[in-house]
Amino acid sequence: MNIYVGNLDYSIDDQDLEGVFQEYGAVKTAKVITDKFSGRSKGFGFVEMDNADEANAAIKALNGATLENREMVVNEARPRKDNFRD
Repeated sequence: MNIYVGNLDYSIDDQDLEGVFQEYGAVKTAKVITDKFSGRSKGFGFVEMDNADEANAAIKALNGATLENREMVVNEARPRKDNFRD
């Protein structure tokens, strides 16, 4: 399951994000999205977990939880929509 994690403090990196989710199960990948020019965090990221039960437990426990004085938004990631007009 691919999990969206929003409202992250800009100091959080991939390893920090992975560590938070590892408490709930095996993490396949954890990636904080960064600006391609400045390299600075955009304040959100994605975590991939293979076990749906562990992923759902992490979502339930972490949505609204505080990390570095910021309340995280955690939910199942939705497929990306193309912003192109027909």
